[in-house]
Amino acid sequence: MGNSIERDRIYTRADNKGWKKWGPYLSERSWGTVREDYSVHGNAWGFITHDMSRSRAYRWGEDGIGGLSDNKGHVCFALAFWNHNDSIIKERLFGLTGPEGNHGEDVKELYYYLDSTPTHSYMKMLYKYPQQPFPYTRLVDEGRRRNRLEPEFELVETGIFDSNQYFDIFIEYAKNDENDILIKITAYNRYSKAAKLTMLPTLWFRNTWSWGYEQYAYKPILNGISTTQIAVDHKLLGKYKLYCEDADELVFCENETNTERLYGIPNESLFCKDGINDYITSGEKKFVNPNQIGSKASARYARTIQPGESTTIRLRFSQDTHNGQPFADFDTIFNQRLLEADEFYDQLQSNITDPELRVIQRQAYAGMLWNKQFYYYNVNEWLKGDPKMPTPFHGRAYQRNSGWRHMYTANILSMPDKWEYPWFAAWDLAFHTLTLARLDPHFAKRQLAVILREYYMHPNGQIPAYEWNFSDVNPPVHAWATWKVYEIDRDMNGKGDINFLERVFHKLLLNFTWWVNRKDISGNSVFGGGFLGLDNIGVFDRSQPLPMGGHIEQADGTGWMAMYTLNMLRISCEIALTRPTYQDMASKFFEHFLHIAAAMKNLGGQGISLWDEDDQFYYDVLHTPNNASMLLKIRSMVGLIPLFAVEILDDDLLEKLPDFKRRVEWVLTNRPDLASMISRWHEPGKGATHLLSLLRGHRMKMLLKRMFDETEFLSDYGIRALSKYHGEKPYEFNLNGEIFQVKYVPNESETSLFGGNSNWRGPIWFPVNYLLIDSLLKFYNYYGDDFEIEYPTNSGQIMSIKEATVLVAERLVNIFRRDESGKIPAYNGYEKYQDDPHFKDLHLFFEYFHGDNGSGLGANHQTGWTGLVADLIEFLYQHQLQKEPVHAKVL
Repeated sequence: MGNSIERDRIYTRADNKGWKKWGPYLSERSWGTVREDYSVHGNAWGFITHDMSRSRAYRWGEDGIGGLSDNKGHVCFALAFWNHNDSIIKERLFGLTGPEGNHGEDVKELYYYLDSTPTHSYMKMLYKYPQQPFPYTRLVDEGRRRNRLEPEFELVETGIFDSNQYFDIFIEYAKNDENDILIKITAYNRYSKAAKLTMLPTLWFRNTWSWGYEQYAYKPILNGISTTQIAVDHKLLGKYKLYCEDADELVFCENETNTERLYGIPNESLFCKDGINDYITSGEKKFVNPNQIGSKASARYARTIQPGESTTIRLRFSQDTHNGQPFADFDTIFNQRLLEADEFYDQLQSNITDPELRVIQRQAYAGMLWNKQFYYYNVNEWLKGDPKMPTPFHGRAYQRNSGWRHMYTANILSMPDKWEYPWFAAWDLAFHTLTLARLDPHFAKRQLAVILREYYMHPNGQIPAYEWNFSDVNPPVHAWATWKVYEIDRDMNGKGDINFLERVFHKLLLNFTWWVNRKDISGNSVFGGGFLGLDNIGVFDRSQPLPMGGHIEQADGTGWMAMYTLNMLRISCEIALTRPTYQDMASKFFEHFLHIAAAMKNLGGQGISLWDEDDQFYYDVLHTPNNASMLLKIRSMVGLIPLFAVEILDDDLLEKLPDFKRRVEWVLTNRPDLASMISRWHEPGKGATHLLSLLRGHRMKMLLKRMFDETEFLSDYGIRALSKYHGEKPYEFNLNGEIFQVKYVPNESETSLFGGNSNWRGPIWFPVNYLLIDSLLKFYNYYGDDFEIEYPTNSGQIMSIKEATVLVAERLVNIFRRDESGKIPAYNGYEKYQDDPHFKDLHLFFEYFHGDNGSGLGANHQTGWTGLVADLIEFLYQHQLQKEPVHAKVL
């Protein structure tokens, strides 16, 4: 890839300093998070509510709209607004808590990430702010009223946007240099009448001084200078100024808790965190400091905007002194950074010719970059409670994450999103790195490395799962992601980063050993795992003990581990090319894979297999306390996951690794029972390659036949998580007269398992679809065009695996493209999103999608793994089949 000014910045340094010191690292929600929960019984949603959040100082993070901070979250900047009708200013995003929503937590705002460069030299987002009173109460009441069989009630359904009575507020940033940031806010009145809007660019310090620690007793200060400047003095960051062009006034308070309002305890500070809110909404100046000093400050801009017109305000946050002319070069710098952003994406999208796909891809990239967050959590301190609290700390009857006292995080992490999931999730993060690697390989590699560091990974080798329960188990996809990021980085830069690969490999060894020791209950190379990220996909809650006792040996758990061994094998081989001693590790993982493959065929030597010959499908096996065993015949993604365990080794690689080759040949000669697990090792494939897979040709064809059946897994928009077969024929398990059921549900969950806001019983999920595509392409690389399949099943069309794989990828991309009727499937049911000129080119990257019609469901901004659509667009163009008809044979 060629150089550009932005790409040069990316490679200036590998860490999150320099041009990446300041970025969109501010969360959109800190209220209701585990970190801020100091309740006795672990009621995170109730301890700090949205209503309380404007008045209580946060301990571990901050939140705001369209904000940015330094890379340790000390100094924060965000936007607040007031439409002159709301009872509170719009200072942070609103949404329903888990108990309030009929499908769990859900943000109830409309906002879009439109652009960002990897160093955040240029960023742009859009917030849509109603001019009528924001319907807080109606959203809560309707969410509580609806049951799980009904869809979620969204903000647009209140009708508040029907007459276009709202503001489009664009927030843009452009950096002049590493510590000089230009800020532009442009508000459009979309209504037919003039409307008042107060804009409040707000600067504040994360509160580090109120918790009773002597080493953090220092309190930084903000000072106002006339109506034009806010001076910043911070011991760690130094001195900055926020220049405010044409502000009406500057207002100050403290980022400290209003204990009187929240708890009936007299305030220690005269001007509390909610002082600016109270002043703006009441007009009473008693709430803000007349001396223009504090730890939180806003520039007030009260404007009346005429119908169809806009107003723009400009600010500059800088370490430099600008001698009375801070805005002289403002427009020039902004234009230059936008040109550089266009140059960067023109190079990155050089293969993409379709303008619609370029927009979708660039907004997906923007969402990935805006979803970075400073994540701060010292579990040991959190469990003990701080020496000084706004209210008495009574300890924890429920000590969430008590086994993770070693964990101390203070890093920039890629989040699934920053409202609904303002905390990392381990397997989500692995998928994020693939898309991030195309933007910023350094950042992607650091994400994989940091999650495996000693202050994250448990001493026993477990990777922390997610904030609500670090001890839960996510699928082991990090070795796969490590190899993919290595490949992307190598292909982009012409050289592989072996040091990165080796560093991560050692930590993955610890994690692999944890899996073998903890999740192979019988020691027979068949794995449980439990949750494994697929929420409610099974008949039982797999994170909990079975109601009848016994245990489950999981097709997905075992498939994931077979995949893990092959990923580690491939990484070992790559490192061994320069460090030959790693051939021993390659041999270890080669043999481990064979043992897993053998075990899946014959559990514990008992003749029980996870593969069912009658159905030609993989199922979980239930072992009951009385030593009986049975297949749980649910046709789900669980049975497709064994496809992920595939790797190809070519003769050229084997010749360069003689010790490994010799060991492989010894095993194949002396252990015929294990050799039989390998698909055609002695029959080289296309280009003298050898296939390692759980599936032989016949079984793979049978799985693909079911997967590509439109009456089962294949939707118009990708591969469903559960076969549609279970729509008319739910799977039922009778336990002492109680029926446990799994039914095909293509949209939101109808059960309360895992909070009820995730559903793997029918919808389409991008991460597992992406893994299927990646695996199928490996099969094609081995078999070539000679291995033909029918796609879709029963269509009479015969084609190669590659052609079918590309068509699956195209179905996923089509979720965001306009169809023949001019509609975008992701927004089914929302005509405003489809046709309105101020909505129709804006994209939301939902958590998952309706299994039948492609509608977006779950979290609105889970660009984290749905951002994989950017990679799929690149995939389509790399294979140049998206515009060409598939020349399929017809039976």
